[in-house]
Amino acid sequence: MGGDDAPQAIITGTERAISLDPSITPILVGDEGKIRPFIKPNSPLRDVRIHHTTDMVASDDIPSQALRSGKNSSMRLAIDMVKDGEADAVVSAGNSGALMIMALMVLRTIEGIDRPALAAFFPTMHGRCCMLDLGANIECSATNLVQFAVMGDTFFRVTADADPSASYKPSIGLLNIGEEEQKGSASIRDAAAILSNPEINMNYYGFVEGSDFPMGVVDIVVSDGFSGNIALKTAEGTSRLIGTLIRQSFKATLFAKLGYMFASQSFKNLRNKMNPQNYNGAVLLGLNGIVVKSHGSANPKGFANAIKVASDMHRNHFMDDVKKGIARSLKAIDMAQEQKNKTS
Repeated sequence: MGGDDAPQAIITGTERAISLDPSITPILVGDEGKIRPFIKPNSPLRDVRIHHTTDMVASDDIPSQALRSGKNSSMRLAIDMVKDGEADAVVSAGNSGALMIMALMVLRTIEGIDRPALAAFFPTMHGRCCMLDLGANIECSATNLVQFAVMGDTFFRVTADADPSASYKPSIGLLNIGEEEQKGSASIRDAAAILSNPEINMNYYGFVEGSDFPMGVVDIVVSDGFSGNIALKTAEGTSRLIGTLIRQSFKATLFAKLGYMFASQSFKNLRNKMNPQNYNGAVLLGLNGIVVKSHGSANPKGFANAIKVASDMHRNHFMDDVKKGIARSLKAIDMAQEQKNKTS
């Protein structure tokens, strides 16, 4: 029931997801009286299970209030279904803050993980890059950053187009104010030392700057939520600015309009690559369950992509892999702490 164009965009997006992957079995949670009219007789959702409730979390609800008063809301009931094993994942386009706090309170974090992190993909010169945290944690310790790296590594591999069982290890960079080893806060430098330990078994690249990740220097960028959110929003704003300036330039003169006619296909390809609907589906990593947040303005294509992210994570055993990775990281963290104690 969440999102700018719910429930129609959600229903159409779910139909699209099923057409691309018939193995998906959706459960729609919300007001059946508002959902059924959008399901046509020939729809793949004609026999779908609907978990009925008339309660919902509004987009402007304060998360803490939604947690207290929204126990029968569609969002809360969907999360409860994951906790109870009735569903393998929850996908929502609703209130972001409410989804995060409800999911955290109901599902709790995986053993060994202190805080969950919000992760998402965005386009780069060489494909796509995963970035986390995008706003769930304002301040982070070295341990938090290492845990984010482990979760990002697993998330990237299980949602990659390539075979997730392949030996490819995605490269991981720590977002910093410079590439030099002495740059950045103590927590970032300590995290770098831990990630460099072979025991952690990850492809750590080193420090990266804000100008590096759009160029595809690394596959995964790890950051605290404050810096990560600003970096992502800046990249999104710059992308919109460039698009606007290009459109204005091609409308400026007759010759510019003629030039656009010859280059129109190239610009269509560019728009498709930069289309945010292709990358829709931020994930709250680190919980005892798969939680995917679709953008509220997502169209059916975008919502279908969010469902695909959730399906890929479940199908490729994300939860099992991240638990193994966390176990390795805890050993590396203990070794780094012992070394630090010896030198201090």
